[in-house]
Amino acid sequence: VQLVESGGGSVQAGGSLRLSCAISGYDPIYLCMGWFRQTPGREREGVAVIARGASTNYADSVKGRFTISRDNAKNTLYLQMNSLKPEDTAVYYCAARRWTVAWTSLNSLDYGNWGQGTQVTVS
Repeated sequence: VQLVESGGGSVQAGGSLRLSCAISGYDPIYLCMGWFRQTPGREREGVAVIARGASTNYADSVKGRFTISRDNAKNTLYLQMNSLKPEDTAVYYCAARRWTVAWTSLNSLDYGNWGQGTQVTVS
């Protein structure tokens, strides 16, 4: 599976960004997918995950502000981020793994396929 993120950038607090992740090399209907983020000196943390359909799970810190979605026909994963806060500043990574009944996990160790990351800076 190859994953390529885009859409990061700099935004003021309260603003919005939408991240995209292009998926290739594997049919996305068989994948769980997620967004994770990492800041220097800290472990990679789960932000949101999505099952093969539209079922989702979010970290408490982003509930009500972020929305994960997928378009399997376009082989693309999205993360809509609204009401951004300075503490949302991080490198955001797209991740994928084969579908599992344990799809709700936000543990980065459960994922083996990663994009290169895209920087999000909120000031």
